[in-house]
Amino acid sequence: MSIPTTTGGLPATGTAGSPAVITTARRPLFSFPNPVNEYAARTVAAGVVVMAVCTVAFRQPWILIPLTYGFWARVFTGPTLSPLGQLATRVVAPRLPWGPKLVAGPPKRFAQSMGVVFSTTALVLWYGFGQWTATVVVLAMLIVAAVLESVFGICLGCKVFAVLMRRGIIPDDVCEACADISLRHSGLAGTSQT
Repeated sequence: MSIPTTTGGLPATGTAGSPAVITTARRPLFSFPNPVNEYAARTVAAGVVVMAVCTVAFRQPWILIPLTYGFWARVFTGPTLSPLGQLATRVVAPRLPWGPKLVAGPPKRFAQSMGVVFSTTALVLWYGFGQWTATVVVLAMLIVAAVLESVFGICLGCKVFAVLMRRGIIPDDVCEACADISLRHSGLAGTSQT
């Protein structure tokens, strides 16, 4: 009998240590995994920090091309077409000494979308307008967000996603686990939320 796994090949556990029921079926190419392994996401963020810092520190704007591609690839396909996503989900995260920490996928996808905005803006500022200082400012903002995610587990994009859900801008059905706290905390299931 095989252990159910997430799309990244990591063992998953349910409540009380029982195996979680997570499908191992292939997902469509243009989709994002849900749930997501938090440690794989943090590994990707660390890779983003390295790429963005190298771009600025060594004044190597060509790195903006794979950096930007990676964000677009992760938004549209999750880790499937992202070399950094593949490295994080297949090589690094499975070798970490602790098990996966599964979190909702939609907020992480939203965070990747914010990365698309920052990296694409930096790419256009440099290759379209030759504005190195503006490029560095945008990359600095991206670096701050990626450091917060990779080092401290603080996902700014996820926090923006939560605010947009609370205000009704993002509908509850986009992320049911985000909208219903009892789905995130099994001990609260069946209790009234007043």
